[in-house]
Amino acid sequence: MTVYVAEEFTVEEADILRRYFTNLDGPVFALVNLPEVVKGALFARYSRSPKSLRRLFLDEFVNDLDISGDITVDATVGLRRAEELYDKVFLEYGDDSVAQLGGVHLACEQASNLLTKVLEWGRLMSYLEQSTRYIAYDSRLGGRYRYYRDPDLLMSSLGARYVGDMDRLFDIYAELVPLMQEHFKREIPKDPDDSDFVYRQAIRAKAFDAVRGILPAASLSNVGIYGTGQGFEQLLLRMRAHPLPEARQYGDLMLAELRKVIPSFLKRVDLEDRGVAWSAYLEANHDAMAGLAAQLLPDGPGATPAPVVSLVDFDPDAEVKLVASALYPHSALPEAEIEAAVRRLSVDERLAVLRAYCGDRSNRRHKPGRALERPAYRFDVLADYGAFRDLQRHRMLTIEWQRLTPRHGYTRPAVVEEAGFAGPFDDAMARSAALYDAIDASYPALSSYAVSLAYRVRFVMQMNAREAMHLLELRTSPQGHPAYRVVGQEMHRLIAEQAGHRAIAEMMRYVNHAPEAELERLEAERRAEARRHA
Repeated sequence: MTVYVAEEFTVEEADILRRYFTNLDGPVFALVNLPEVVKGALFARYSRSPKSLRRLFLDEFVNDLDISGDITVDATVGLRRAEELYDKVFLEYGDDSVAQLGGVHLACEQASNLLTKVLEWGRLMSYLEQSTRYIAYDSRLGGRYRYYRDPDLLMSSLGARYVGDMDRLFDIYAELVPLMQEHFKREIPKDPDDSDFVYRQAIRAKAFDAVRGILPAASLSNVGIYGTGQGFEQLLLRMRAHPLPEARQYGDLMLAELRKVIPSFLKRVDLEDRGVAWSAYLEANHDAMAGLAAQLLPDGPGATPAPVVSLVDFDPDAEVKLVASALYPHSALPEAEIEAAVRRLSVDERLAVLRAYCGDRSNRRHKPGRALERPAYRFDVLADYGAFRDLQRHRMLTIEWQRLTPRHGYTRPAVVEEAGFAGPFDDAMARSAALYDAIDASYPALSSYAVSLAYRVRFVMQMNAREAMHLLELRTSPQGHPAYRVVGQEMHRLIAEQAGHRAIAEMMRYVNHAPEAELERLEAERRAEARRHA
């Protein structure tokens, strides 16, 4: 795998870290011997900090903890006693159900933006990822820009070009960030009531948002994962079958660290007749489907220009069924009889049921019950990869995505053109596409590393109305990135107008259709400062 830039710690720092981290020199490690609330808080801070998790722990957390009782602990040694105990439990009670009860906080550092999407596939796990909105990508690790360098690619005839073109993409990003900040300061004066810190943070976030599309998918990120043994087993089986070499290599690193904490939960992963056979099944299916798709479908982005969002499947009868589902737990009748009764109701009577079911939602976190899981929608989306990264995190729905390429074109933020920097932005896109083409001819599994985040990717999202309420109300909030706000707004419009489910759309009362805010993060930064003062 690519060269990992390891940190250096003093003897005193290393003595502390050994108690709580399963290794001190690798990109993958688990957290142990800490209260759950500390691990959760550490991961929450992780997503908005440029620091590694171990450095963050030393700088911001360890001084607030009583670690005097942990002097003899050494988490890097492994947990032989734990393995013996788990083996005994497994023999008596079986593995699948028990594997749902042991969890691990795992950090995966210096992972590419292609790998982060592989890591964040599972529905029943929790993730936090470094944000391009809060972290400047012009800083360097070990004197080098932060992007993934595949060893085979570097050793090939394309190695020098790859490094040169990638460095130039990061150079353009680094040049434009301060220029965009100055542009926004001129265009959006500071409110006298705002502190310098709040204004500066909001300006920085808007500048990062404007130029993040220049960053390639090879850009490195840190990901924190919390999951059960069963969740990690499923993740590792997929990673071991994945066509991306980086995914397979990180899978091996993750397995080694997880076995220090929950060893018996993962015994099947590399057994020939269990996990190896399972991963081989997944890989064979992937290859077979890729071959058939190439044989049966035309190559290309599509015959006609596609909209950002298409509603491709819905139930015209969904609102009637929703009313029946809402009434069901309050009745003793079979569902078929309830639905027949609902069909005899007037429109006003049905609306009365749905409005009562929705109730007085005083904020977007107040959600109606599971009856809203009866209606379902399937959307085909064509949005830039940056927006996809944010929308992909809604894992309770069904999401599938196509390969990242430059063939669907890219999105240039209007503010970049307004500031007079369309030329450098477009030059970066041309460089990204040319590098992709050069790599794809010989290394198709690696070519997506070259594609900038501004390029569009096609993905499908299938969700019930309850998940749609959560996603659309969250992702259209004023502090959201414009690239995914427009996706959420269009989904809401299609539910109301194309599906004709106006009552369901009405229930999503916190969907925000207001135009893009001048400083998206300003209100959020104001609230954060108020909480700090309180």
